[in-house]
Amino acid sequence: MASGVSGFEVAYEHYRGSYSNKIMWAPVILSQVVGGAGVAAALRPTPVFKAVLQVSSATTLAFCATGFIFHLRGISRKPGGWGLIIPNVAMGPPPFAPLLFGMAAYIGLLADSPRLARHLPVITGCCALASGTEALYSHYKNNFRYLAQWSPIVSALFLAAAAFKYRRVLPAASATAIGVGHLGLFYHARGVLRRPGGRKNLMYNIMYGPPILAPLLFASCGFLGALCCLLRRRE
Repeated sequence: MASGVSGFEVAYEHYRGSYSNKIMWAPVILSQVVGGAGVAAALRPTPVFKAVLQVSSATTLAFCATGFIFHLRGISRKPGGWGLIIPNVAMGPPPFAPLLFGMAAYIGLLADSPRLARHLPVITGCCALASGTEALYSHYKNNFRYLAQWSPIVSALFLAAAAFKYRRVLPAASATAIGVGHLGLFYHARGVLRRPGGRKNLMYNIMYGPPILAPLLFASCGFLGALCCLLRRRE
């Protein structure tokens, strides 16, 4: 599911970039392949579906590393380059987006491995930090007009600390992240509808308004934390 949501998010982010490079289609296609293979392997855990999931996940990881390099290159090519790092990171291609997408692929790669339970807290913490950083420079563009725009940054730090070290508060941190993500979905949807044209220009406003699926990706970090808690209880 996380892979599928990431794919839709990437689809309209790359649409803003007019798909100027053909490799921009790769994460859109691979996200649906990984998501479909994951659902199929969960419903019917046959060797074929498991193999498809692992191969597609490994391929996606390679493309995510490539995407990370392309995004850094895109930032460096903006006026001022790395000399104007704060505005260029905020206004350029999101550097951590490919890494967030890669986390979902990494989970797919380890889905049938006993190592997943050990790696999941680290993945949760890394996802929280990456997603919180994405929210930081995304809301920076809006000058943090609303106090609620700080909530994903604060809750991301809370979730990361809980995942990396303070496991006793991981259930509370996960629930907070899930709640903040759904609250963000409401605010982003409201922001889309308040743009000129509202529902009449819905697709245009979704493409160029607040990223409507980004809060769900943040909420998925909370779901990963909740999964960590469930796996600990089984042990």
